[in-house]
Amino acid sequence: MSDKIKPQHLSRKAILYVRQSSPYQVLNNLESQKLQYAMEARLRSLGWSEVEIIDEDLGRSAGGSVTRSGFERMMAQVCLGEVGAVCAREVSRFARNNREWQQLVEVCRMVDTLLVDQETVYSPRLGNDRLLLGLKGTLNEYELDLLRQRASEARVEKARRGELISHCPVGFVQDKDDDEDGLLQKDPDERIRRTIELIFAKFLEVGSARQTLLWFMENDLTIPARTIRGDVHWRRPTYSGIHRILTNPAYGGTYAYGKTESVTIYEHGVSVQRTRRRSRDRWVALIPGAHEGYVSWEDFERIQKMIAGNRLSSYEPSGAARRGSGLLTGLLRCRRCGRMLRVFYKGAAGDVVRYACPRAYLDNREARCVAFSGAIVDASVARQLLSVVQPAAVEAAIMATRQQARVQSEIHDALHRDLEAARYRAQRAQRQYEAVDPENRLVAQELERR
Repeated sequence: MSDKIKPQHLSRKAILYVRQSSPYQVLNNLESQKLQYAMEARLRSLGWSEVEIIDEDLGRSAGGSVTRSGFERMMAQVCLGEVGAVCAREVSRFARNNREWQQLVEVCRMVDTLLVDQETVYSPRLGNDRLLLGLKGTLNEYELDLLRQRASEARVEKARRGELISHCPVGFVQDKDDDEDGLLQKDPDERIRRTIELIFAKFLEVGSARQTLLWFMENDLTIPARTIRGDVHWRRPTYSGIHRILTNPAYGGTYAYGKTESVTIYEHGVSVQRTRRRSRDRWVALIPGAHEGYVSWEDFERIQKMIAGNRLSSYEPSGAARRGSGLLTGLLRCRRCGRMLRVFYKGAAGDVVRYACPRAYLDNREARCVAFSGAIVDASVARQLLSVVQPAAVEAAIMATRQQARVQSEIHDALHRDLEAARYRAQRAQRQYEAVDPENRLVAQELERR
């Protein structure tokens, strides 16, 4: 027994603090847990009869970024003078940041509480022990930073080689047998492949992600999505799902990594992690032609320009057509300031079109640059357009008929693939039902319900 342990220490209880940094370690590093729990026997051999184990912080990091209720409860009991010793297998289990570590050492010094690990017993009231504890806290913090730096550098180097696959987009599978680790290949499921190809084809036809979404919803078609566990399920299309597919470089056959970054902000005195997108020139890696894509890289770049052009901004191109009867929406610009003319709909029924540039008035209360009725202008432009397309009216009608037939064929094919998938699920349920023993009602009644 150490001579630092006095009767006043043994008269109070001891606390054994057990912690692991991540849920993965909790599930897989079971030997580390056993070694930590075994420290209870060491405390009893040192003379403590009452030992409390605090293990509610399993799976929580001690780097200072998350709240540890177990550590706070231990600190509260130490401050009340109820604890004669706090124990952990290694002092790094208590904290990996100097703020919490120095706070623990200082509180233990004030109330005369010992710190115990697998090597020795520390008394914070002794200068040599306090110096050693301070050095250990600094080394623990440095070790954590060093491990993070090494892991980050290794991930970045692997990403620059195009070998790091952190998330496999829907429509791709990771080829585990290929010599190049992490190479993506198209999903062997034809239903998934054809649906993603249809998303890109429809966008190139209508020129808008929202119009693509509305077309899928109008025809009651579903799109594939990947769950957190990596499984593929079919769901009702959403704008975010369509936009995510259209803007992911993987579908253009390009490996990309480092598109987002994590930043720390402070809200109400608490640090919070937020994720924001980086500009393309700040991405860690961008390797065109890394694998087979659903569209070429040139088509993918053209799609990104079309999406950017659809933004409603005075400094952006006209983009896709929007609601309203104005024929020249997004096409006219002010000769005075160069901004895009805005469209206003007046009248009781909202059918009177006016084009105006009110930006000078809105910004500086100056006179409006220009404002005029759109009826005469739209009618004049419409006559010019009809005079141009009139000689090819028959050919245009034939092309429209063919396009309509092609659209109906795409819808029919997509619905036919959905029907095949539904038939497969029904036949699988039927085979399971026919294979079960009818007398095993615990299984048979569930298969009957299905």
